[in-house]
This record gives sequence, structure tokens and C-alpha cells, in this order.
Amino acid sequence: MKLIPVKVDCHSGYKANEYPVCFYLLNTKYEIKEIADRWYQAQATPEWPVADYYKVRTAANQEFILKHDLQCEQWFIVRSDDAVFGYSLN
Repeated sequence: MKLIPVKVDCHSGYKANEYPVCFYLLNTKYEIKEIADRWYQAQATPEWPVADYYKVRTAANQEFILKHDLQCEQWFIVRSDDAVFGYSLN
């Protein structure tokens, strides 16, 4: 698994950064049209810090998994293989 840092804009409702609405990857903005699934890593370990995960679909119908590391307040795209995303990030 590879984590790729990304900038994410979030909706803030009753709490800050409630859920992602768009993200920026390789100088391209991706509007999120749907959050297909979400889950969390509750127990912190050095290799797996507490985090929220979102499986999202973009306006162009691409799927991505976003990770929000709650300890360092940083966002990542989770990449296991290029087939998941339909293109190579290399």
C-alpha cells in the first residue's frame, strides 16, 4: 500500500472537516460526487495511526480511497495498485 499526500477541501458542519468535497492530485481538481463508503482505524499503532477512510467517486466516475490521518491532520490517497484507479500515478 502506498500513501500519496493530497490537498482536500472539506465540508464543515457540526464539526470541522466533516467529509471531503474535492481533492487535488497532480495539479488537477477532482470534485467528489459521492461517498460510496467510509470507515475508520480506531486503535492507534505506530504503523496504523487513527484515521478516517473514504471511498469516493468523482464527477468523472473515477473511484479513489482517501485517508485522513487524524493524528497529523493530513490527507492521502491510498493506492494498492494502478488498476484500482484506472491509470498510473507514476
